[in-house]
Amino acid sequence: MTRINVMQPWMGQEEIAALAAVVESGWVAQGARVAEFETAFAAMQGAEHAVATSSCTTALHLALLVAGVGDGDDVVVPSFSFIATANAPTYVGARPVFADVDPTTGNLTAATLEVALTPATRAVVLVDQGGVPADLESVRALCDPRGIVVIEDAACAAGSTYRGSPVGAGADIAAWSFHPRKILTTGEGGMVTTADAAWATRARRLREHAMSASASARHANVLAPPEEYAEVGFNFRMTDLQAAVGLVQLARLPEVVERRRSLAAGYQKAIAEIDGLRAVTDPSWGTCNYQSFWVEVEEASPFDREELMVRLAEAEVSARRGIMAAHRQPAYRTGDHGAASLRATERLTDNTLILPLFHQMSDSEQTRVIDVLRSAAAKA
Repeated sequence: MTRINVMQPWMGQEEIAALAAVVESGWVAQGARVAEFETAFAAMQGAEHAVATSSCTTALHLALLVAGVGDGDDVVVPSFSFIATANAPTYVGARPVFADVDPTTGNLTAATLEVALTPATRAVVLVDQGGVPADLESVRALCDPRGIVVIEDAACAAGSTYRGSPVGAGADIAAWSFHPRKILTTGEGGMVTTADAAWATRARRLREHAMSASASARHANVLAPPEEYAEVGFNFRMTDLQAAVGLVQLARLPEVVERRRSLAAGYQKAIAEIDGLRAVTDPSWGTCNYQSFWVEVEEASPFDREELMVRLAEAEVSARRGIMAAHRQPAYRTGDHGAASLRATERLTDNTLILPLFHQMSDSEQTRVIDVLRSAAAKA
């Protein structure tokens, strides 16, 4: 029986040709392809400015820095997220403060945020978990009057929409991921998008050691201009090799999202008929790209999450436990990270799993997954 993976990138001859063209150009580091990818991504996401980076983690790092977050500040983040969401504030000397999430969407809300705010809160990292768009407007209505910057962690959300626009279009600043688990991949890579020109300019400088003249600009001149380093920067650059792949992937995005939403609808229809399971769905304010299709095993279920994962594995179906709770990890288990109740976070972490969903998934493969869910529910 052929194994069904949780996710696999959709790549082909177009990406190979794009890589070959960059190699033949003689310039493979950050250069013209990166700039082209930034422009194309900003246009697709409705952003004023885009700054390519080496990962979403480095994009979050830069977003916090340009927003002025630093030593002594608190940054409210969901515990229900990949560990990088909590790590980024730590990198800039701030304290990550954990807030709970909505038990239906898995996202922060204005209500869960409000109880976690402190007098030192300088920023909030709002995650579109698994591609489910968070309700940005209600969160900004809470944070903007308090002078709290809302940084959207849109790592999973390329292709999702919020109130009729691309996710991230209404954010002051957002961070994106192009890891292979995402539906738009460059192998590794990330992006900062922002409406603030000054923030974008500083992010561009900081990602390249804070040098006054970029490496590609110096290479373009026979007599390279001298460079200066006005502050301590980083090596957070994307390469032209990655950007070339990203441009091909970006063109594929609408088709990928359409196929993923079709597969998600198939899962949702089947799971609605299985007692004890609840599938992730679109919120009322937007549409999801279903980067991760997660299911909650409810109390009424005749099986628990671990038993279901075993049944899937026996059928050569690879599932994954749901999103981690960062506050349970050794790195954040001790220390002061706020006192907000994290009941919904713990419930979701303990009882959710991610089912296979990828562009190339066949209808017969999805049927095989659904058959396992049905047989488990029937204790067959």
